[in-house]
Amino acid sequence: MFLHIILLIGLILFMLRERTPSDISEFFRYLASHPEAESGLPSLPELSRELDISLASLREQLEVARALGLVEVRPRTGTRKLTYSFTPAIRQSLGYAIALNNDYFQKFSDMRNHLEAAYWYEAVAKLTNEDKQELQALITRALQKIRGTPVLVPHEEHRKLHLLIFNRLDNTFVTGVLEAYWEAYEAVGLNVFAGGYEYLQEVWQYHQRMIESICNNQFEVGYEALVKHTDLLFHRP
Repeated sequence: MFLHIILLIGLILFMLRERTPSDISEFFRYLASHPEAESGLPSLPELSRELDISLASLREQLEVARALGLVEVRPRTGTRKLTYSFTPAIRQSLGYAIALNNDYFQKFSDMRNHLEAAYWYEAVAKLTNEDKQELQALITRALQKIRGTPVLVPHEEHRKLHLLIFNRLDNTFVTGVLEAYWEAYEAVGLNVFAGGYEYLQEVWQYHQRMIESICNNQFEVGYEALVKHTDLLFHRP
């Protein structure tokens, strides 16, 4: 997996060398200007002729597009363009960074914390009544796991709760960073039971306060709980 990431990033850097931002890839430009590609792309030989590039170059560009989540390639149905998402690009780069040094996760986590704080008021103001009901349900399920026998780590509830709070933001780049954070969170093993029962209880007390404040339109109280609780990870036993 590590070797695959290195080779992939090397390929991306090779393709970007000596290109301007508006001329990153012939294939990328084709995807951007052909909405019908969501239903399916022509065969590689056809695209090679249309774009006037070699088949080998097209395959390289296709592989990069696939790694960045721009296209989906299936044996029977062929290749089609996907809805743009920032997450795959961050996933590849962040995964490589963490493989180099785990400290990169701490730096990324710090950036994510600042991002959540910066978008808190905008995000919570857009939540619907259905969103608030789902947030309350997540709190209920999480507390049942914590107070049960045996104690279970409500990681899935933790991830869903944070992503749902910022779900209504119309910003794919913010969403991409937040989604990539939780994938990295799992990759470095923070989703397992560690830090002790008291730590787990304290984290979810803050979560409960955040959701209660959202439901009561006391966004300032929720903001303070968000900022305080994000600091707990850096002091996790």
